[in-house]
Amino acid sequence: MKLSELNLDQPEKILFALRSLYDRHGYCRYRMNKFEEYDLYAQNKDFLISDHVLTFTDSDGKLMALKPDVTLSIVKNSQDSGGVQKLYYNENVYRVSKDTPGFREIMQIGLECLGQVDEWCICEVLELAAESLAVMGTDWVLNVSHLGLVTGLAASLGIAGEQKRQMLSLMAAKNRHELLTLCRENGLSDAQTKALTELAVAKGAPEDVIPALRGILFGLTDTAPLDQLEALMEALRDTGLAQNIRIDFSVVDDVHYYNGIVFKGFVRGLPVPVLSGGQYDKLMQKMKRSARAIGFAVYTDLLERLEESRDDYDVDTLVVYDDSASLADLRSWSKRLAGEGSLRFQRNQPENLRCRRVLKLENGEVTILEDNA
Repeated sequence: MKLSELNLDQPEKILFALRSLYDRHGYCRYRMNKFEEYDLYAQNKDFLISDHVLTFTDSDGKLMALKPDVTLSIVKNSQDSGGVQKLYYNENVYRVSKDTPGFREIMQIGLECLGQVDEWCICEVLELAAESLAVMGTDWVLNVSHLGLVTGLAASLGIAGEQKRQMLSLMAAKNRHELLTLCRENGLSDAQTKALTELAVAKGAPEDVIPALRGILFGLTDTAPLDQLEALMEALRDTGLAQNIRIDFSVVDDVHYYNGIVFKGFVRGLPVPVLSGGQYDKLMQKMKRSARAIGFAVYTDLLERLEESRDDYDVDTLVVYDDSASLADLRSWSKRLAGEGSLRFQRNQPENLRCRRVLKLENGEVTILEDNA
């Protein structure tokens, strides 16, 4: 049976399609224990989407957590080796959702690449992130940034500590006005001020943004991160996905964990990212690991909101029939209308049922009573 023929809602279909995508690219499925020691999450709360964690005391007295995240578990339970581990997961996690006040069981899917991560690994993960968004809909965008360039410029301008934290926050908000104030407070020159403020609002097609940044940043900071970003964008140019990939330096995740390439994915209908990821070598180092890592997660609780926004109707076609309709008529029209979306036959039209169209079956023929298509 084809996936399209299964009785699945849209988020479920997306999950199956993503699993198939990651399987095809040689990523092996990771299966996580339901419980982990709480210390793992307590020491890395900044890495979590929510710092609320469900805990309980195990029979041996250890404080345990009902899994709020998968990436931390993968890092903890994997080992440094001479190669690369390519894993994907499709697990239930337990945390406070973005749109509800209480804890929820949320299906989470994503992938991780750990070990000797090279340029090909990074390129492949970016491409899979873009393909994942394409699975969710035709109208999507993947915004890509490079933390190495951001932190490198901050260091060359002498911005550190609390001011660096403030700078990153202002960049995330694209608040150019407050960034100008920060530059004045630090006594930056006009050229330095222009470099920081232009980087903060840089957004657009790679072939437009990267050359412009080269001119602005020349002589002020190491542009090797920009070279890497350009090479990656060039490698993705012929994938058919490039027109939806943008450079956006407002993507600045926690620099205590992330480094290098970071990215966020958006689809029409949601004002917040539905996919987020990047290189997290710093998390690996914090957990005493020598390996490098890059990955991303798809926020499936947001996919449910996307489904709600798309689900304007309870049923695509409602067929109302009366005593003149025989079983043969009903069977005949159920076959003829099959494949045109969800279909429901009912003797009377319910008052609160939202229908894309309503047909009336009478004496073997149908007429249109209502058409909202």
